[in-house]
Amino acid sequence: MQEYVVNRPDGGAMERALRENPGNAAGTVLRLAWQAGLLRDEIQHLTWEQVDFLDGCLVLPDRKVPIGQELSDWLLALRDGRDRSQEAVVLSDRDHKPLTPQSISRLARTALDKQGQTEVRLIDLRHDFILRQLEEHDWQYVSRITGVEAAGLNVHFAGHLEEKKISTRIHREESAQIDEFALWKLLRAEGTSPAGIALWLTWQAGLRLEEIIALTWDQVQEDRLCLPQREVSLSGGTKKALEDLARQGNRKGPVLTAPRSRQPYDRTRLSKLVRAALIRAGLDDLTLRDLRVDCALRSGGEGQILSQVRQQGWTTRNEVMSLLNISSTTAYNRLKQLVSRGRLTQVGARYYLPENVVPPEQQEEAVLRYLEREGFAYRQDIARLLGIGVSQCRPLLQRMLVQGSILQDRQRYILNSKSASHEAGPGLAVPAGSGGQNREV
Repeated sequence: MQEYVVNRPDGGAMERALRENPGNAAGTVLRLAWQAGLLRDEIQHLTWEQVDFLDGCLVLPDRKVPIGQELSDWLLALRDGRDRSQEAVVLSDRDHKPLTPQSISRLARTALDKQGQTEVRLIDLRHDFILRQLEEHDWQYVSRITGVEAAGLNVHFAGHLEEKKISTRIHREESAQIDEFALWKLLRAEGTSPAGIALWLTWQAGLRLEEIIALTWDQVQEDRLCLPQREVSLSGGTKKALEDLARQGNRKGPVLTAPRSRQPYDRTRLSKLVRAALIRAGLDDLTLRDLRVDCALRSGGEGQILSQVRQQGWTTRNEVMSLLNISSTTAYNRLKQLVSRGRLTQVGARYYLPENVVPPEQQEEAVLRYLEREGFAYRQDIARLLGIGVSQCRPLLQRMLVQGSILQDRQRYILNSKSASHEAGPGLAVPAGSGGQNREV
């Protein structure tokens, strides 16, 4: 096997190389390899669509790579200087066409040789990026942004660090904040894989790793798990995942078995599979214990939120934060999950029971039908009609005025029929698009 050689470039020489190649193809190649850690194939195929200037990252097929402000500004200037006829980021200086892999290597070789970096290869620029990240961040973060697994980081790069070892411990001062949207995406992506089933059973059923390994099909009932010491109700998603897994094999013996040996997973192997899945999804700071704790909180949290909404008529993210003593992000994700399951309906910053409020997508039609029937309405009438607060009506009414579907006559709102728009008298607000100005809604 060929030895894995890392030749780190001189930082000063790299800075000179970048200054001498301010906006050409060689400068682009060097920057993407050294400042973003991209492989040659990734450099060749990178498109402007993959450059997210808003979030400051490169969106690759298998990962997102954060880019600093300097590289972001440089790429933005490069893009703005183009005629947009090509989507590729790296183009030939001569004919402005995408470069071949060989041309990319040749450009890098020439630029590096000029700075006396004759032993440094294009791949070494990526290696140096990885090492610089390991000097500042935990291995989970570096694995996520580089696509290199933990074992590879330890084998190939640990010897170049002062500690000579890459710590795999998660250092966290505060409790974990779970990105539920990202976790749901991961569950969908993993499907019935061992990691996917383990995540379902941990996050949605609160099982410990030992319980997951020991779980057998005869313990899986229609809507619950009958464990030796307790019974656990199954959520819809967990139930479906187990049903899908059951259709793939015999419903006998352990639920999770290794694909080749058909033997139960040991604790270490299953833990590594779950850990790798979390890292791939960008959830590298989460542990299975975090997911079990979140399951315990959710088991009582949903009922508390819905009870508050029934008593008060609505709730907000801040009120849920106070009610459950959780962070803003967790409260938002908890409410978003209730909305996606149809338990709550969001209108602006407030959340209502679906049966007590008109959904946002039906509000305009409801207002128009009401005005057609009643002739006019005050803002209070519309608030009662929609089941929302009076102040929440303002954005809706402003939008309808701008669209020209309604008109405002002092404090009253009426339909904008053709005759009304032609015969509007004093005090009748004409929509902005018709040449008039809408007063305060």
